[in-house]
Amino acid sequence: MIPALAFVAFGSNLGDPAAQLRRAAGQLQQLPQVSGFRGSSIYRSPAMGGPEQPDYCNAVAQIDWDGDAEALLKALMALESAAGRRRQPGLRNTPRTLDLDLLLFADQILDLPQLQIPHPRMLQRAFVLVPLAELSPELVIPGHGSIGGYLPRVVDQVLERLPGLRLGADLRQPQTLPAEL
Repeated sequence: MIPALAFVAFGSNLGDPAAQLRRAAGQLQQLPQVSGFRGSSIYRSPAMGGPEQPDYCNAVAQIDWDGDAEALLKALMALESAAGRRRQPGLRNTPRTLDLDLLLFADQILDLPQLQIPHPRMLQRAFVLVPLAELSPELVIPGHGSIGGYLPRVVDQVLERLPGLRLGADLRQPQTLPAEL
């Protein structure tokens, strides 16, 4: 089986958000199904909706995944759980230690109860589109077209690139994988 190209959004606004993202990136890279990894710059953005809360740090990773989209989603949810994320049914846009969203998986379009690809809100969010375009400026989003056509729609959203911080960079220390993986 040829690994599938997938894009994953990373977000955090509790604890040390940038460190949370980089730790999760290191753990993702260690999974045996991951054979390639590229990470975007890390960005700061205000929280969207929900209760008043701290700003988020966000980034996107491009990986080569040897498995299907549902297996990747399961691995991402295990990483979130290991980072202390507790999902509460019916509550959205709440503060979190780690949020990992599967944005794109190969050229697939999926509409399953637990997984929609492309991610249903990715085209409305600068904190997803800007780092995604940084990694793949010519990307074609299945069913939607070129990423470049969506960037002008989010230019009014506040987004700050954090100088010198990249997802997956400075991972000199071995990362411990969660027991659930």
